[in-house]
Amino acid sequence: MEQRISLVTLGVKDLAAARRFYVDGLGWKPAFENEHIVFFQVGGMVFSLFKRDSLAADFRADPANFGRASLALAYSLRDKSEVAPLIARAAAAGATVLTPAEDTFWGGHSGYFADPDGFAREVAWNPHWTLLPDGSVKIG
Repeated sequence: MEQRISLVTLGVKDLAAARRFYVDGLGWKPAFENEHIVFFQVGGMVFSLFKRDSLAADFRADPANFGRASLALAYSLRDKSEVAPLIARAAAAGATVLTPAEDTFWGGHSGYFADPDGFAREVAWNPHWTLLPDGSVKIG
């Protein structure tokens, strides 16, 4: 198995509301969408929003007991000064700020917000990583 991730899918309660948050609020552009799913091309991978009950069915799980794993999706920035404005933009679009932009123990600057379905998103500047022109991250 190659060391990569091709697709990240979030199971959302209300697909239309989740789409509004990412498209109207954050300015993302769908690559494909229909009444069941929205796909976004994010660098070399795909991010999707899928109805929560449909995702549970794909897992063959009971939607009433289908939970979320602890995870945070991260967005790296090129400059420390970009962190707080992006968290503010997300909050204006309906996100809940979990932690404000602040200096971190690892030498960077980051904060967290939760999208309308409660998925945590980190917004971070890491001085130890290089953010390439295409948005991909290089460790070191």
